[in-house]
Amino acid sequence: MNSFYNAHKHDSNVTAIEIPRFMLGLLKGLSPEMNTALNTVSSLRYIQLNPENAIDQSKIQNEINLLTNERFTDIYRRNVGVNNTLISVREQQNTIREIIVHSSTTQKHTVLYLQGRFNPRQIRDFAEQGKFDTLIQSITQQNSWNTTTPISY
Repeated sequence: MNSFYNAHKHDSNVTAIEIPRFMLGLLKGLSPEMNTALNTVSSLRYIQLNPENAIDQSKIQNEINLLTNERFTDIYRRNVGVNNTLISVREQQNTIREIIVHSSTTQKHTVLYLQGRFNPRQIRDFAEQGKFDTLIQSITQQNSWNTTTPISY
């Protein structure tokens, strides 16, 4: 995931967010459910890519497929027309250690990456109930900075 994220975070029309630990604390505070879900997260990255043409769209899809085909298991897939959702996990013994949530349409790809220690039953429930979408919305809302105002320290 690091190489995919680093390869695309400087592309045009990209939103890339890497959540530091203090921000994880803010996200955990949104609800008891989010606290439970994010309690063991050690790394969280989000990237939204907006391909300019069909070639770029295909290239991104192929990169995601390569990423999730290596050492990951697809636990949830929903393909409805041009709207696709994939949730892939990497396990270590009886614990899920990494999660990749990929959603795509013809206009954009969003990828959420979580690293930590997760209960497989909880992850399955999150996938079936669409709660990863809620998490993505929370992340983008918490990190919606005004891009026209320079950041001063």
